[in-house]
Amino acid sequence: MSTAMMIEPTDLSATGTTDAGVPPQAALTQMISGFMISQSLYVVTKLGVPDLLAEGARGVEELAQATGAHAPSLYRFMRALAGCGVFSQTDDGRFRLTPLSELLRADVPGSQRDFAIFMGEEWHWRAWGEALHSAKTGEKAWEHVYGVEIFPYLAQHKEAADVFDRAMTSLSRMVAASVVESYDFSGIEKLADIAGGHGSLLAEILKANPHLSGVLFDVPQVIAGAGEVLDKEGVAGRVELVGGDFFESVPAGADAYLMKHIIHDWDEERALAILKNCHRAMPERGRLLLVEMVIPRGDEPHFGKIQDLEMLLIPGGRERTEDEYRELLAAAGFRLTRVVPTRSPMSIVEGVKTDA
Repeated sequence: MSTAMMIEPTDLSATGTTDAGVPPQAALTQMISGFMISQSLYVVTKLGVPDLLAEGARGVEELAQATGAHAPSLYRFMRALAGCGVFSQTDDGRFRLTPLSELLRADVPGSQRDFAIFMGEEWHWRAWGEALHSAKTGEKAWEHVYGVEIFPYLAQHKEAADVFDRAMTSLSRMVAASVVESYDFSGIEKLADIAGGHGSLLAEILKANPHLSGVLFDVPQVIAGAGEVLDKEGVAGRVELVGGDFFESVPAGADAYLMKHIIHDWDEERALAILKNCHRAMPERGRLLLVEMVIPRGDEPHFGKIQDLEMLLIPGGRERTEDEYRELLAAAGFRLTRVVPTRSPMSIVEGVKTDA
């Protein structure tokens, strides 16, 4: 979903229009048709159009030839997205990048290319097609469609798993800078990143904090691909790589245990199992750092409220409020000490180990 296109119903003024001057009917129409924009972004990104435009404006015939697309149909996608500000069209009919489509290129800071592709892939989209099933039953739409939970599915479908891993890595890169600038790691000597993927977030933290050493923990097949990333970032010599299953145990002895966008994937029972394993592994007064979207109270717009539906439909987890995190951490033997906001939609939920 394109959050830039969302206009909150609470923005309605006494005159029946939004604060932006958009009538409610027009605002609602934008919301109803939002999936069309998301899928259009997927099409042009999957075809590689933003990368082809990196050196300047091109005509649609040239773009179609380079991508193997049908030129008249590609033009219609490009025109629609230009109307949303994603591209701009020159007087002679060529298209060029805008600040939005720059972020759909592969190798630019803050790239959302892999996330756009993940959101639009057919195997992901099918679960959202069964959203009504989740609303009626509380069950995962994903499991209703595929008969298996998402992570076992990804383990059996390498191409989908690669798309998923690239999307999660790109999100880590987007979040990393805001985590580094928002949290003081000076009191930590050894940081364990649990389910840390290929280590993009851990690498950024280590580069900004030369005193730190790290432990990167994930399933063995993911850890096998982490070395190249850590080498490229220049921190491989400061990171211990450990493969395993966080439902069974996590590496012991770190001063702090970091998890980004992990606990939100799981229901209360399995979230508690992960947290209790962290509790057992860490020393007295050890720190827990959860990088998650913390849902604000009331009707305040927040992407976490939309992301929470992804959790409902697909892995079966949930985004949580500060009070819900406080209760969850307490049940696992932690005391929530603070929630540190960042300039991204993510916050850092900090807890300390108690005697429980």
